[in-house]
Amino acid sequence: MSVSTSPASSARGETRQRLLEAAGEVFAERGFRNATIREICRQAQANLAAVNYYFGDKESLYAAVMKYAHACALEKYPLAQRESEEVPAADRLHAFIRYLLLSIFDKGPPAWLGKLMAREMIEPTQALDDLVATIIYPMSQKLGAIVRELLGGQAPDDLVHRCQMSIIGQCLHYRNARPVIQRLFPGYQYLQEDIVRMADHITRFSVGALRGLAQRENNGRGRLGSKGLPG
Repeated sequence: MSVSTSPASSARGETRQRLLEAAGEVFAERGFRNATIREICRQAQANLAAVNYYFGDKESLYAAVMKYAHACALEKYPLAQRESEEVPAADRLHAFIRYLLLSIFDKGPPAWLGKLMAREMIEPTQALDDLVATIIYPMSQKLGAIVRELLGGQAPDDLVHRCQMSIIGQCLHYRNARPVIQRLFPGYQYLQEDIVRMADHITRFSVGALRGLAQRENNGRGRLGSKGLPG
């Protein structure tokens, strides 16, 4: 037996969707603190009371936008095809990096996540704890498992964590330093095929580094030498 959707229910769903879309654009452009409910509702063509009705308050709307953008990114650039442990760790790392870069540079809702997270790092809000728990921590665990496997499985946690941050740092550099990069290397493009090449390069660079570190750990040469370089 099929269940029909009433016109009222459909209208409510459309209003909520419009609020998410409008809020994503406004938050990404202005940040949480400078964005106003009035501007969001005006852009969404919704009543001022709509945010309170559907989300409760501005902070809850902000958190909902983050989760919505993340869900859009996963739907558009799924990681599931490379999540099986039977797939080599290097291939899973490539899928992770490719997903991250494509979602960061996407023109639609996924791009809001990258912009909002960049602002969140500079000006943390009360939503950060929830964002870490629901979005960042699961992704970190996924990347950490891949890194640990590439390091040999017995790597100390602090090494795994540093390697994770190095990989993420490479990805974020292409976005955060974009104005400098395009001045240093005129003509450098950020089309999808260019972003895929970025993912290929970061993966090869990272896998080579991880395997080199794994070899040093196995040879007992993981500690820093007297001049601060690997001994």
